Amino acid sequence: MSVIWFDPGLNIEQLRLLSTDTMGDHLGIEWIEVGPDYISARMPVDHRTRQPYGLLHGGASVALAETLGSVGAAMSVDSSKFIAVGMEINANHVKSARSGYVIGTTRALHRGATSQVWEIRIEDEQGKLICISRITVTILKRKDRDSITPSSIQPEHP
Repeated sequence: MSVIWFDPGLNIEQLRLLSTDTMGDHLGIEWIEVGPDYISARMPVDHRTRQPYGLLHGGASVALAETLGSVGAAMSVDSSKFIAVGMEINANHVKSARSGYVIGTTRALHRGATSQVWEIRIEDEQGKLICISRITVTILKRKDRDSITPSSIQPEHP
């Protein structure tokens, strides 16, 4: 399988640096794997992500899905020229989770010049489907005010 990332050396450290001081950081989202055509992250089911009944909040699942799909789209284009922003997201919550972690994996269903569609599967630690989501992302030309650039997400080397 061929690598779909603009930087074929994309790694967890780059994603971690990209996510510092974001909502994903606040929710405890951790990047766990970069494959040739997918990215995975996990999110704790804890006080930050539960609703009052003690179940994983659907909005937290959607935040995980949007994080994965948007980052996948952003990493598949030249970030010195383009940015990727979510246009629409949907989610079906099919099972609940009360503790542990949920793991999300995103893969592109369509990667066009101006739009992309990504599917996100969120599963519990036993591999049971918790949520299935799909996000549509638009690809926009970068403007001077857009602050994230490839050099700003490169890990520091000692």
